[in-house]
Amino acid sequence: MLELINVRKTFNKGTVNEKVALDGLELKLNEGDFCTVIGGNGAGKSTMLNAICGVWPVDAGKILLGDEDITGQPEYKRAKSIGRVFQDPMMGTVADMEIIENLALAARRGKKRSLGWGVTSAEHEKYYEMLKQFDLGLEDRMTSKVGLLSGGQRQAITLLMAAIKKPQILLLDEHTAALDPKTAAKVLELSDKIIADNKLTALMVTHNMKDAIAHGNRLIMMNNGKIIFDVSGEEKKKLKKADLLEKFTMVSGEELDNDRMLLSK
Repeated sequence: MLELINVRKTFNKGTVNEKVALDGLELKLNEGDFCTVIGGNGAGKSTMLNAICGVWPVDAGKILLGDEDITGQPEYKRAKSIGRVFQDPMMGTVADMEIIENLALAARRGKKRSLGWGVTSAEHEKYYEMLKQFDLGLEDRMTSKVGLLSGGQRQAITLLMAAIKKPQILLLDEHTAALDPKTAAKVLELSDKIIADNKLTALMVTHNMKDAIAHGNRLIMMNNGKIIFDVSGEEKKKLKKADLLEKFTMVSGEELDNDRMLLSK
């Protein structure tokens, strides 16, 4: 479903602030893979997601999505095939629009705009059932402005919006980092459900090693713009936090310096 071939990206090239963010990155995701991504500060995790989305052009390499080479495609053309949830709950929704309007907007991603009715009765019923499964009471608040919701509720709406068109790949960029532990656990539970129910291929960047182990069928560790560890299946299930710290030190030859990762429970 997704393949990154020798992808390279350097910021501020030729200056004292030059930073190699992606250094010949190689990654292949099969259809239905749910892969968690961990790594230290500046490892290239979010840079990789930005490369996939087309936020800026890569310096070299190829990005394949399904059977299509999207390396040179602008961000807006990739949007119909890629769903993304950001760390900030405020980024994925329009605060001044109602819940139902946000969902309808997401459902029309990639389609030509027309002068038809904003939300049909069939859509209203569909969105009601979608929200009901979250068990957050949002199905009875569909006309509420999204700006009035809590961070966790907004992130739940963003998740639904990102997945509503069943994208070829769903990117979760530390999407629970700004939430309290209880709310974060709920959002992760919803993420698992949405990915499983829609049979999505997903990449989830997280600083929480426990979450990286507990969720998905595959885990990759990044350092200095490369993947230094890749584990899946039964081997992944048996991992513990101490195993990941040991593996990072062994493969990278340095100590992990990311406080958020070290202190995560």
